This record gives sequence, structure tokens and C-alpha cells, in this order.
Amino acid sequence: MTDKTNKPSGLTRRSLLKTASAAAGLAAGSGAITGFPTIWAQSKITLRQFGTGVSNINAIAEQCKKDLGITLEMTATDSDAAAQRAVTQPNSYDIADIEYWILKKVYPAGVIQPMDVKKLKYYDKVVPLFKNGKLKPDSVIAQGTAPHTVGYVEKPGTKTFAKSETEWFTMMPTIYNADTLGIRPDLVGREITTWADILDPAFKGKTAILNIPSIGIMDAAMIMEASGKIKYADKGNMTKEEIDKTIAFLIEMKKAGQFRAFWKSFDESVNLMASGEVVIQSMWSPAVAAVRSKGIACKYQPLKEGYRSWGGGLGLAAHLKGAQLDAAYEYINWYTSGWVGGYLNRQGYYSACMDTAKKFMTDDEWGYWIEGKAAKGDILSPEGKVMEKAGAVRDGGSFEDRMGKVACWNSVMDEDRYMVRRWNEFIAA
Repeated sequence: MTDKTNKPSGLTRRSLLKTASAAAGLAAGSGAITGFPTIWAQSKITLRQFGTGVSNINAIAEQCKKDLGITLEMTATDSDAAAQRAVTQPNSYDIADIEYWILKKVYPAGVIQPMDVKKLKYYDKVVPLFKNGKLKPDSVIAQGTAPHTVGYVEKPGTKTFAKSETEWFTMMPTIYNADTLGIRPDLVGREITTWADILDPAFKGKTAILNIPSIGIMDAAMIMEASGKIKYADKGNMTKEEIDKTIAFLIEMKKAGQFRAFWKSFDESVNLMASGEVVIQSMWSPAVAAVRSKGIACKYQPLKEGYRSWGGGLGLAAHLKGAQLDAAYEYINWYTSGWVGGYLNRQGYYSACMDTAKKFMTDDEWGYWIEGKAAKGDILSPEGKVMEKAGAVRDGGSFEDRMGKVACWNSVMDEDRYMVRRWNEFIAA
């Protein structure tokens, strides 16, 4: 941008405010300011975002461009690569779309700046799980790295997490879910009720678990504890002795041929299940839906021990300032205003701001995905494909039923490096 004397002037808050004041007839669209060439479009703002493929979706970038005029450049990686990039390449991104267990590794490195909650338009709509760890006032806080334990700092520049809610949010939460085992009900041949069922000799060579150490170890812990092999003091923060016992048992099961595979990507898990090579495995909710969309029976099985949960959010890169920082806040406020929340809910995930997401879902969609009601009509994916037929009820029931039975969160342990080394020994065994 240049002024009348052709003297260059950078993109500043002042120039943006002048543009904003000149823009008339602000129109409300998808819960965001839209319907005209916005100040962001005029200033050609681009935000670089990276994270896992779970939420780095082209449709979100396209809707952001349409509603805000902000160009979103997305890069999708697996969880381990996301953690590494966040710390080692801090100038390669503006928005970190990462999980809370990753935040425990990333935030102390000083590469993410905290958010002023007063600038977060929908902060008061965030479900309490992310503020105090409880779905309801009488809920028991689950083991592991519960999001609220890494959700706040006392002030900018502080590298340690606050013990309770403050004015400074480490990330704006966006997405979370309650994970369990996926099964092929047509092939398992019996009722599945416990995490320990993955060890049944009847399923030898037809099981799989997730090969991302910080997540896979939590699935292993659920399996071990359910089978009575060990009682952890805290599954999310094992001692070296507990890690050794867990890995020793996994290696024993592997050598006995219990596992068919150890998957890292969404597509791998879908292909294993759809082909029938695997009949019971670690799985993610949309992967189950993807198998079903092929006309193949697949169920996300509620288990008596409860769920392993995870959550993610959007973090601001430490280098952001001025107009770029303003745009990032605007983007995060748009993200939580409802359109994206509805999109994520329709994939089987949960939005951190449920009230805004509800406005972008039909009553039937809300009833099926959130309230655990039988679908009145066909349930469609965000892309318009039939995911469930009329009459279907979501596996595990309502939002409160599922998130109310979380046993542990994905975690980073005090002995994380030791755990990862031992996990890799298991995979190589």
C-alpha cells in the first residue's frame, strides 16, 4: 500500500482501521462479518496454519476466504511431526492447530504466545471441560493431560501453566472427541464390552493399535488395566516400572501374533477395517464413518471402562504482531462462530463452542450427533454423502454420555522420552 506521495507504508493497525471505517454496510453472514470486500481481503492477509489432517480441511480454508477474505494456507501432518515442527520451525507458521498433549511439549519452548481472553468473542461459550476439566459440576476429572491443566498461564512470557482459569489462554479449543475401539460387528462374532477384548485369542492376527507413541501408550494402558494386568497410579503419567511392564506385555502379544498392524494415518485404519484384515482396533470416529460410507458394517464400540479422549485448539505463533495478530484473532473468532463447529460435529467430532455450532446444524443433525436421538432422516456428511440411514442412533449415545465417560486424556508423561524409546523398541521387536 502507498499513500499519495508514493511513500511506502506497511500494513499497520492504523491503515486497517482506516480501511475498516471506509467499509460501509457491514453484513452478517456465517456468524462472521462478510458480504463485502473485507479489510482482510483488501490487505491480502495470509495466515499459515499447520496441524493434523483431522481439522486441516480444505473446506474450512475455502469458507474462511469466503467469509473473511483471509487466505488460509494449511499443511497437514501427523501428531509427532506437528509437535516437532511447532518447536523447530516457529517462523514457518502463524497458527498452530495442535492437540493439548502436544501443547505440553510446545508451549514451554516459547514458540506460542498466550491469548487475551477479552479478545476471544466466544470464550464464554467454551465448554467447561477446557476451563476446569469437568463436563458437569460433579464430574470426575480424567487422568492424563486434561486440556485445562495446560490451558492457562498467569501472564505473557510465563513458561509454566497456571493452576486455574486466568485472563491468558494458551490456545482456543476447537475440536475434541471420546475415542474407543472400532469393530466389525459382522466379523467379531460376539458382543464386545471391554478394552481387554482386543486380546482375545479368537482375534489373533486381526487386531491393530495406533502407532503414535503418546496416544498408542494410552490405548495400551486402557487394554492392560481392563485385562487386570496392572493398576496404574495414573495412566497418563506412568512410572518407568509401569512403562516397562506395559511394553513387555505388548511385545509378548506382538510376538504371539496378536496384532496385524500398527497404523499411523486415518487412511490406514480405514483400509485395514474395510478390507476385513482387522476386526477390532484403535480407531477414530470419522474413520468408522468412512468405513460405513462404503456400505461395510463398522461400529465405534462403547466399552465399560470408558473412553480415551483428546482435544485440540488453535495457538498463536510467538512472532505474530500488529495487523497479522489482529487477523489471527479475527480468524479464531470466525472459527468458533459456528460454521466450522457444525462441520466438525457432522464428522463425529465435537465443537468446543457447542452453542454457536448448533445454529449451523438441522434439528435432526443435532439430535443424532449431540443428543443421542434416533435420526429422523438420513444423516449426511459435510460433503453431502449419506453416513447413516434414518433410525440410526450414534454409537455411545449423546455428547454427555460419551464425554461423561472419559477415563483418560492423551498425555505427555514426565518419563516421555523414556516411554517413546521403549515404545519404539516394541514396534521394532
